[in-house]
Amino acid sequence: MQDIKTITLRSKAGSVNCYLVKTDKGYILIDTLFPTMRDALEKELENAGCTPGNLQLIVLTHGDIDHAGNCAYLREKYGAHIAIHRDDSRMVERGDPSWNRKMPPDKISIPFIVRSLLFGRGKLERFKPDFYFEDGYDLSEYGFDAKILHLPGHSKGSIGILTIDGDLFCGDLLKNIDKPDFHWLIFDVAAANASVERLKSLNIDTVYPGHGKPFPMKRFIKNEK
Repeated sequence: MQDIKTITLRSKAGSVNCYLVKTDKGYILIDTLFPTMRDALEKELENAGCTPGNLQLIVLTHGDIDHAGNCAYLREKYGAHIAIHRDDSRMVERGDPSWNRKMPPDKISIPFIVRSLLFGRGKLERFKPDFYFEDGYDLSEYGFDAKILHLPGHSKGSIGILTIDGDLFCGDLLKNIDKPDFHWLIFDVAAANASVERLKSLNIDTVYPGHGKPFPMKRFIKNEK
């Protein structure tokens, strides 16, 4: 048994999603939002029955502050382990989102960068992950019938989580604000395209993005044409 709860919170920089998965063994949290959203996030966790002691694992899709911003706090309070892909590890260990990245060539990303810097997102509390994901990592030991997919493009260590039922948590590879599309910030276009081609070969039904509403994978594929 596994239930998915979408937690969406808003800031002046925009809305961000994280996902709480309830399994027979406890809870798994996929991403942790901005530090400035901490109180609201805790209320959402509490209302869902996730309390200190039963949050087993925090899965980070990548190392940006709007996804990793509450990791250190939640680990200390809830006792959860934190895992991320090794290629994004120094982003959270150093508190440096530019680590292992090159600036994107597309000018369309500039407004998003400016907006993110201007509005108060808080400061990332640095931390060392408890372990690192590799492509294909099986989450069934946590009661979650899902595997890790390495999906670089937004960052080198970006991952997705694909469940046996065809649900994909894609982090910031894709978004769905006006329509399903690539995220505003793609740091490696060739890698992102390769990641999407890989997804097309898999049995994916619903995509749960870091920003915007869940959407059918077939809708994204249709929009690409």
